[in-house]
Amino acid sequence: MTDITLDDYGRYKCEVIDGLEDDTVVVSLDLEGVVFPYFPRLGRYNLNFYDAEQACRNQDAVVASFDQLHDAWRGGMDWCNAGWLSDGSVQYPITTPREPCGGKNTVPGIRNYGLRDKDKSHYDVFCFTSFHKGDFYYLIHPSKLTYDEAVRACQKDGAQIAKVGQMFAAWKLNKYDRCDAGWLSDASVRYPINHPRRRCSPTEAAVRFNGFPDKKHKLYGVYCYKENV
Repeated sequence: MTDITLDDYGRYKCEVIDGLEDDTVVVSLDLEGVVFPYFPRLGRYNLNFYDAEQACRNQDAVVASFDQLHDAWRGGMDWCNAGWLSDGSVQYPITTPREPCGGKNTVPGIRNYGLRDKDKSHYDVFCFTSFHKGDFYYLIHPSKLTYDEAVRACQKDGAQIAKVGQMFAAWKLNKYDRCDAGWLSDASVRYPINHPRRRCSPTEAAVRFNGFPDKKHKLYGVYCYKENV
């Protein structure tokens, strides 16, 4: 398979024909990538399943599968907010049991709310993204920017303001590390740290989240993404 996309992840049925004999096997196509929790500017627990699908796509990602979330949990992911998965279930990964997250006397694992009504139920979402072919970077600019100025600054540089999934992919897969808070396309402000240090995520490697500030605040830089042509 060539030109694989995020939607190609999953199981495939392959039929092998050799003369009069044939055989059928099921194979799995796994993608190296990263799972990240996501909620939009309007706040937590505001996405039905279809909104969640669109939210992930808007950030260069797809809704994560259970297997992808399980792999992320085995890698240390701990997140105490329930989110949609691609099978329509709602779950969340816990590595350090505590009272607000299923109880401190429970075992680590993935908490499962089961299948939920895709139209009426509202949660966050776990998204999955993989390698990207473009260039993700922090734009060096002489001054801090409002959100609208950030969008225009990337465009002036021949790029687009980066998406959340693009930052997570650069952080996880390319080990991108930058201790500068910057605007992203959903008007959130984040920065990726792979080498924990004082004042820059001192305890863990992580994509740090500064929330959704007022778009008129002239306090941040911007991360851009330029497609390879």
